[in-house]
Amino acid sequence: MTEPFVHIDRVSMRYGGVEGTLALRDASLAVGEGEFVAVVGPSGCGKSTLMRLVTGLWPPTEGTVVVNGREVTGPLSIAGMAFQNPTLLPWRRILPNVMLPLEVVRPHRGQLRAQRAQYERKARDLLKMVGLEGFEDRYPWQLSGGMQQRASLCRALVHDPRLLMLDEPFGALDVFTREDLWDVLQSVWMAKKPTVILVTHDLKEAVYLADRVLIMSARPGRIIAERRVPYPRPRRLDQTYEAEFQAIVHELRDRIAEARKGETADAR
Repeated sequence: MTEPFVHIDRVSMRYGGVEGTLALRDASLAVGEGEFVAVVGPSGCGKSTLMRLVTGLWPPTEGTVVVNGREVTGPLSIAGMAFQNPTLLPWRRILPNVMLPLEVVRPHRGQLRAQRAQYERKARDLLKMVGLEGFEDRYPWQLSGGMQQRASLCRALVHDPRLLMLDEPFGALDVFTREDLWDVLQSVWMAKKPTVILVTHDLKEAVYLADRVLIMSARPGRIIAERRVPYPRPRRLDQTYEAEFQAIVHELRDRIAEARKGETADAR
């Protein structure tokens, strides 16, 4: 049996010491290389905490996190990240913003000066792929929110990460822009095949993009169920209105509602 690319094994995470908040308890999951997984669950269930543990930004209180066969003990150079807010540097134009990881991540930072033209070409190709050709010299404030998020996705991909971590990347956008970016992300994944873990509250988004949808319990969070998505790629937006697609979305909603009831019962 092939070892998972990402393996979280009975992880717990508590903030604020012994009496602090227990965000995760005995959480486990496995993600294969090149797989696209979405994580959904009630608000505050620890989805974003999982992201930080996998990327090495925080150490777990208990359990182990293994990526690419090695236990995670610090920030991962093979990971790219994008968040709900684009977090582009306002004083940098779009092309230098996209190239920022190349100044930080090994081995690229040691090669950037000698290979700048090659790296710049890669960044421009990514911007073209997401529909931002011609905007390389603009500042972030000169772009719409959706365009900024496209640039953030390029920045997450420019150093060819084997693992792409997405934390509500489209949550702040209107529905039409969000759906456009679903197709952008689908195209990028099909072209590059990174391992992707997407945290989202949007169940339609999860079903449209992922191979599997993992459902978390209420806090302290753990994976309580998964739903495999049967659709081959490329997927089409009109599929989201079909009865089978809607049935999967409602199934996920029902499972999350059950998890929320559990949270309410625990609070009594």
